[in-house]
Order: sequence, then C-alpha cells, then structure tokens
Amino acid sequence: MRKSLVVGAAVLALAGSAVAVQSQTPRNETFRMLEMFGDIVGAVEQAYVVPVDNKKLIEAALRGMMSSLDPHSDYLPPSGYGELRERTEGQYSGVGIVITSEGGLIKVVSPMDGGPAVKAGIQAGDVISQVDGVNTAGMTNSEVSDKLRGPAGTAVKLTILRDGADSREVELVRDVIRIDSVTGRLEGDLAYVRVSSFNQNTGTELTTVIERLRRENPNIAGYVLDLRNNGGGLLPAAIAVSDAFLERGEIVSQRGRRPDQIERYAATAGDLTGGKPMVVLINYGSASASEIVAGALKDHQRATLVGLTSFGKGSVQTVFPLRGGQDGALYMTTARYYTPSGRSIQKIGIEPDLEVSRSAAEARIISRSNFVYSEAAYATALDASIGAERRGPHAAHEAPGANYPADKDYQLERAFELLRVGGELSRLPAPGADIVIDGNVPETAAEPAAQP
Repeated sequence: MRKSLVVGAAVLALAGSAVAVQSQTPRNETFRMLEMFGDIVGAVEQAYVVPVDNKKLIEAALRGMMSSLDPHSDYLPPSGYGELRERTEGQYSGVGIVITSEGGLIKVVSPMDGGPAVKAGIQAGDVISQVDGVNTAGMTNSEVSDKLRGPAGTAVKLTILRDGADSREVELVRDVIRIDSVTGRLEGDLAYVRVSSFNQNTGTELTTVIERLRRENPNIAGYVLDLRNNGGGLLPAAIAVSDAFLERGEIVSQRGRRPDQIERYAATAGDLTGGKPMVVLINYGSASASEIVAGALKDHQRATLVGLTSFGKGSVQTVFPLRGGQDGALYMTTARYYTPSGRSIQKIGIEPDLEVSRSAAEARIISRSNFVYSEAAYATALDASIGAERRGPHAAHEAPGANYPADKDYQLERAFELLRVGGELSRLPAPGADIVIDGNVPETAAEPAAQP
C-alpha cells in the first residue's frame, strides 16, 4: 500500500498567546517581584550613565528569563519570530547555519548542506567568536542571527574557534538558502538518501526522491538514510519520515509536566521502500527530529544505525505567539521526547549499533570528554528523567588510521558494505588494515572532511 507523506501545516505547535498555568510562587510574592522589576527599569532609565532604550532593555530581560530555563527556551522579538517561520517554510537569506548559545558562547549546531557556511568548511561544534569584528560573548541566538542574516550577495566576516586549531577568519557571502531537505542518488543497486533538515516540505520531498530512485532502478537492494549533521526541525516532518519506513507501531511520544500530558504518534500502514534493508547514519550533529527518526527505526528493528552517538536533544519546544506575533513569541520547552521503547533521548542521545568514526579527528573528540559536543555539555540542560546518562569518553569501535584517504567517507562506505550483506551486522566483513579497532588514533591524522 502506497503511503502519503503530506506534512501538516503546524509549525512546531503554534499555540495561542496566553498560557494557562498554575504558578508555584504565591501571587503576592509574584506581584511584589514584578513591582520590583518596574522599579529597576525606572532606576536604569533615570540614573544609568547613558540614555537607554526601554524596549530593548525589557526584551533583554525577557530573553534572560527564558534562557535561564534551559538552552532552548527563548523570547523571540518580532524579527526573530519571522525568521523562525521562514526557516520552517524552507527558504531564507543568510549564511546557512543553525546556532545555539551555551555558556556565553555561540556554537554551530549544524551547517546546512550547500550553504555558504558549509562551503567555507564550518563544522558542528565550531564557536563563532566574532561577527564583523564584534565580539559575540554574551550575545543571544537572536542577536547573532540578526547579524548573520542580510540581503543575498552581501558579505559577513566570522572569526571561528575550533578544538585543536588556531582561530581563523572566514568571509561568507550571504545567499538565499533554499532548503531542499531531501536529496538522493543511486550507488549501483543501493540508494543513498540524505535528509539535511526537517521543514514543512520534508515529507513530500522524501516521497518524491524515493519514487524517483525506484523508477531509475526498480530493483534497489537497500537504502542508506543519512541524518548526520541534521540539527532537527519540525516534529510533523520527523513523524512523516519515520512513517515512510514503518508499517505500524509507535513512532515517538512526548510527555509534559503533568502525568496526563502525554501525546503518542503512531505509524500508518505502508513502507515506501517495500521493506528493503536500511542503514541510518548519525553523528553528534544529529539532533532533535533526527533523533526521533533514528530512535523509532532502531527500536522497531527497521534499520541498523551506523556512526556516532547523536546530540541528545530530546526536548519539545512550543511557539507561543504574543498578540498574534506582533510582540514576537515565546519559544518554550514544554515536554520531553521518548522513543517507542520508552527511552529518553534528552542528554543521552541515540547510540549506533555499529560505532564508526568518520575520521581520526572525530575519534579523538569522543575519546576526550571536555571536547564532546552534545546536549549533556549544557549546564542548564534538562535531565533525562529516567536516571540514565550519556556514555562517557571512550575509544571509538572503528576509526580510520593515519593512512586512510581524507576524501573518502568511511562511515558511508561501511553502511554500503552492511547493505551488501543484507543489513546483518553478523555478516559484515572485517574492516581493512588502515582502520583502528577499539584503540587510540594518532594525533597527526587528517581532519574530517565536510559532510555530504
């Protein structure tokens, strides 16, 4: 049975402007604190050394309040709310990166395929220390995003910090980022499908790509689904992608603050691939919606996961427009995600069935806890709520040695090898002589190549 993958029109969850909650703080104390806030604004307005813009002052206070909750909650001014809507609709003008703020630093969550940032070699985990010579320390995501965005054809200079390397300055020319979230190609009788983001178009794009590949080769033997460096996106898109490969069963559940706040999402009949063997590629840049897909396909034993443990962002953000968006919006964490087996993604991530580093440099990252880029590194991150913890520093099971060609994609090669033996790990051939197994890799090995 052919399955329709039309994604619903909801952007995350566009709720009303009012949120009915019961405060844990006595009302009298709340009113007293609000009065104190007004007194402080008045004092700053009258006595600060230079005149202040009260609107900017209050917006900064709102951002500070939301960011104190967790790394992903935020207040979005009207411009930021508009940017969020543009991203989820699949097109905007900028440099093509997803960023987050952590410990006063602006970090790259993932560069977008084909965008100016990925072409300049910017990678997940890089720190943006300056934009056009202005230090970003202490800036919010919205403030830095405003600086990165601009008309196509204009330039912006970034200073990038990366583990084990000197700081470098790169000049990016802004472009219209048209997010074709799904691409695909054939490798003989195997299909490679890349999902780079999850937006409103992802479900229909996946259907189109798979149907095209099946027309080009009706006898496809297996599929690689590449979710590496996919920083996530819309929940409906993640459900649609998971549903494309499942016949039945739960895809994901989200659980809020109260015991009765549970929503479950189930698959419908029909597998677009006809049940062919699947391998899913993940790494520490695979976050949120990517982890929902990987977790669902793993728990239902529909696919074998190859790569590195994912980022570990297992929280749900809901958008609450304020006065219809005229005053911006609240972007607030309202629930946690759980895989079909009941495992929390939050701070833990999804572990692959076969741990494979793409390069020696990646293997060194996971062997040193202070350089692991994950949700667990955030001081204000929510806990997993199930008592589990992310795996600590360790030697990758497989990693390319010093002589492995830098232009080859070892993770993808192993995925293809696995499909050629029907997707069964027990039949996977041993790696070549230039691969390190459960051991340390030399510090002189080549840096990782850009993701596809």
